[in-house]
Amino acid sequence: YEATVGAAIPIFTVARESLKHDRIISIEGILNGTTNYILSRMSEDKVSFDDALREAQEMGYAEADPTYDVEGIDAACKLVILANGIMDMDKRLSDIEVEGISRVTPEMIELAEEDGYLVKHVAYLDENKMEVAPRLVPRNSPLAVGGTFNVITFNTELSGPLTFIGKGAGPRETASAILADIITIAEKRGGIKIGGHVA
Repeated sequence: YEATVGAAIPIFTVARESLKHDRIISIEGILNGTTNYILSRMSEDKVSFDDALREAQEMGYAEADPTYDVEGIDAACKLVILANGIMDMDKRLSDIEVEGISRVTPEMIELAEEDGYLVKHVAYLDENKMEVAPRLVPRNSPLAVGGTFNVITFNTELSGPLTFIGKGAGPRETASAILADIITIAEKRGGIKIGGHVA
């Protein structure tokens, strides 16, 4: 289920294969490309929330009914998948404190920027806390990505923080992750060798 979180970012593969020796203490990141696009447009180009949302819909980043995205439900669902799939928890959507971005105003963004911060919709998970909410992020933070980019940071016991960045919205990116899942399933069943026959 690589395609469920982070589009083309191979987050589950990294956690399962590259971090077998380590323990992930917490996960934080930007898990929804739509909300990141909206907040980026409001920050960089000073457009209103409604105009940025309309643009996101026109570009295919947001659904006709954007409620799941802008109210944080999509990011919260992805956080549950990370909690259960990577940190071996047994969490549900109801376990997460969720706040969307619909109440973020241009004035809030401007005040944050005056102090050297950006407003980002951040998901956070550790053994005691799970939340999705608008947060102030320093401009030099790994979380300060723009556009439709997603970012996921594993804070680990041995390796320290490990950050992964990639586009979190768009048909090519999602298709890439789905293809990776299909290949993984086929390989586990003893099939497929792309370019080397065996189907």
